[in-house]
Amino acid sequence: MKKTTKFLISLTSALLVASNALALTGCGASGGVSGINTGNVEVTAYNGEKVTISFYHSLGSALRDIVDDCVKSFNKIYPNITVNHKSFGDYDGIRDQVTTELATGRGPSLATCYPDHVALYNKSKAVLTLDDYIASTQTVTQGDGTTIEQVGLTQAQINDYVPFYYEEGKMYGDGKMYTLPLMKSTELLYYDATYFNEHGLKVPTTWDEMEQVCQQILDIENAQPGGKEKNPCIPLGYDSGANWFITMTEQLKSGYTTGEKGNYFVFNNKENREFVEKFREWYDKDYVTTKEIFGSYTSDLFKASRAADDKGQKKTRSFMCIGSSAGASYQTPTQVNGQDPFEVGVTMLPQVNPDEPKMISQGPSICLFKKQNDQETAAAWLFAKFITTSLEYQARFSMQNGYTCAIQSVLQDEDVYASEDFLANVMGAPKFENKELGITTYGNIYLQAACVKLTMEYKDYYYVSPAFVGSSEARTAMESLMTDAFELELGKKTLAQFVQDLFEDKYTTLKNKYDK
Repeated sequence: MKKTTKFLISLTSALLVASNALALTGCGASGGVSGINTGNVEVTAYNGEKVTISFYHSLGSALRDIVDDCVKSFNKIYPNITVNHKSFGDYDGIRDQVTTELATGRGPSLATCYPDHVALYNKSKAVLTLDDYIASTQTVTQGDGTTIEQVGLTQAQINDYVPFYYEEGKMYGDGKMYTLPLMKSTELLYYDATYFNEHGLKVPTTWDEMEQVCQQILDIENAQPGGKEKNPCIPLGYDSGANWFITMTEQLKSGYTTGEKGNYFVFNNKENREFVEKFREWYDKDYVTTKEIFGSYTSDLFKASRAADDKGQKKTRSFMCIGSSAGASYQTPTQVNGQDPFEVGVTMLPQVNPDEPKMISQGPSICLFKKQNDQETAAAWLFAKFITTSLEYQARFSMQNGYTCAIQSVLQDEDVYASEDFLANVMGAPKFENKELGITTYGNIYLQAACVKLTMEYKDYYYVSPAFVGSSEARTAMESLMTDAFELELGKKTLAQFVQDLFEDKYTTLKNKYDK
């Protein structure tokens, strides 16, 4: 069975992305893409004048619609602030766009970001530290002198942020606040609960159990009429090779990167090489594939139809997928004649030690940029504050994509979640449960809500990696390392020597560039 398929990126799509980016970069003040100030910025209260701010993000169409509504609500309070928002498709796209603009002395007013991105942006000293804005007791007033709100955050607003998400904004080594959390996610294990129940498979909680289950699934499929040729299967899809590598280093406590200048990269060690060797063996046994190898999100394998064609041939499919908790809708199979072809279960991804779980914290925060027009900076701060503290829009982001809210009060507000019955169906009895096998389902229609419920329960288990100039490139290198470790031929090398050479190559390149 051919395990891997590479898909080429459409040149037309690439050109469209490039042309959109160039169009926005060149729109000047009309688009709010104005000059950057690299010096000190004093806190300024918005004075009500007409000003345009630009908000760059990587949100999909459904979430963009929510941002549109958020802007309309914001404009009821601040009618003279024009908010131009633009999506750049994915996290790499927005990172590259902002980096390019900052190099020319321009940039957006605010942008969604990951910690790696902020460290990179700050090479230009363009990122606004938020401490003074957060603490400001200045007030924003209307033309008649009536107070609209305090510039800074109230203590109640600060306390309302999920503590871990809020503290992420201070992870840059100097104790200063660089970001506010917008919405968050983690990785979860999605599995075909119908299949697991039919075949008596236990949902894996450790990587050793995962290995056993993958072999059990292959045995089941190979025993079907026509064997593996008619029933092609890769039991597990993992969407992010980089996340897999970094999460394993956290679970093993074996080291990935540090925040220590001159010693940023510590991933080249025996423990890490051993788990990469092990997963290469999994790959060779057809246990697993990743997004980079498969060529698209592995949820496509997970959702693949069970039906055979007129020659009795089935599509390659998986029965487990590790992907974002915010991607639940992409893990849900299309109904056939109004019925779900199978029920999707979701749980924590496997652990090295289930008593000390480690799960990645991901999902966008918001950073602001120091602008030459202080009223643009002041207006951008008010919008960032509004979108991250709004009960309505935090809830809508969550209900649309399964993101975990940045603020805790959403979960207790009956008028927000309860009005949509969003969590009601997963807070009570599950639709199906087999405790012996570890299977729990609530119905595919409630899968996003189930993911939100789990991410709330797991909030004490999250980690983030140190952010520094080079940390984004380190992550990219780990994605490449995992892909090469799986795909490349060993030649005359032993597996151990092959993997060690890959590690040495990535380690030396990163260290020579950043550990100086």
